[in-house]
Amino acid sequence: MRPAMKLPPSPGCTGSTLGLLFRQLRDGMWARMALELANAGHELTFSQYIVLKELAAGTAGVTELARSAQLDPGGMTRLLDKLEARGFVARVADPSDRRAVHINLTDTGRTMWEEVNHLGLRVRERAMRGLSEADRIRLTELLMQVRDNLSSDD
Repeated sequence: MRPAMKLPPSPGCTGSTLGLLFRQLRDGMWARMALELANAGHELTFSQYIVLKELAAGTAGVTELARSAQLDPGGMTRLLDKLEARGFVARVADPSDRRAVHINLTDTGRTMWEEVNHLGLRVRERAMRGLSEADRIRLTELLMQVRDNLSSDD
């Protein structure tokens, strides 16, 4: 049996360069969003923004929210405590499972989401500036493919 042939990395796109670029993009998006929130006078962290965004789409559990905001469960609990103290979220016990808790946006939380949603759209628009609609679609498709490649078990 012949050993598998290793392909050389593409020029300018080594694994470390690609990983670094992804990290820089993520960090840049987070930093820009934090700046937008601060400039608009909203005392929200990026992670709190992500939680509001997730909950605007519907009820979620703590684990799901922690995954979305890239926090450990303890960090998510502390974040939810802060959002609950500000009246943005409410914890609701699952009637079919006493151990499970669902997190919902309150009316105050929904109002806050409506105030900050456009900031996220502005950051995304800034990130995509100079790209045609076709390029935006293709970029998104390519990034989803890379994500899925890394998530697959094969």
